[in-house]
Amino acid sequence: MSGLGKAGRGGEVRAAGGVLWRRSPAGQTEVLVVHRPRDDWSFPKGKCERDEDDLACALREVEEETGYVARPGRELGFSRYVDGRGRPKVVRWWAMTVERGEPTVNDEVDELRWLPVDEAARTLSYDTDRHVLRQAVSLLDALGDAGS
Repeated sequence: MSGLGKAGRGGEVRAAGGVLWRRSPAGQTEVLVVHRPRDDWSFPKGKCERDEDDLACALREVEEETGYVARPGRELGFSRYVDGRGRPKVVRWWAMTVERGEPTVNDEVDELRWLPVDEAARTLSYDTDRHVLRQAVSLLDALGDAGS
């Protein structure tokens, strides 16, 4: 997938994030979802800083919001929507696995949960995130879980 450029297109807010996944001890695929104090469940993501590469942004935001240093895998595409301030927003996504770190909460994220895919789909607050989850699951299935 081609990059969106460092400034975004057409005045869009540019952001990036990751779908962290792992295998449970029982062999089930789990993904990490985060709860924000404004009362929504999503994947870790955030706005890109000026002149920041999208992947670098995704890795930084995942670490800031979860405490995990992630290893990026395949790109999952992007989602577009209008944010809470009425601005167009585009978010690029990557499948990721945890390289190291400990789960942490902060002002932006007050709870983290590793959930089986079906439960994560029910927990996520937004259809755009459920679409990203389907993309991740499709990729992991196609690659035999070699998506990261």
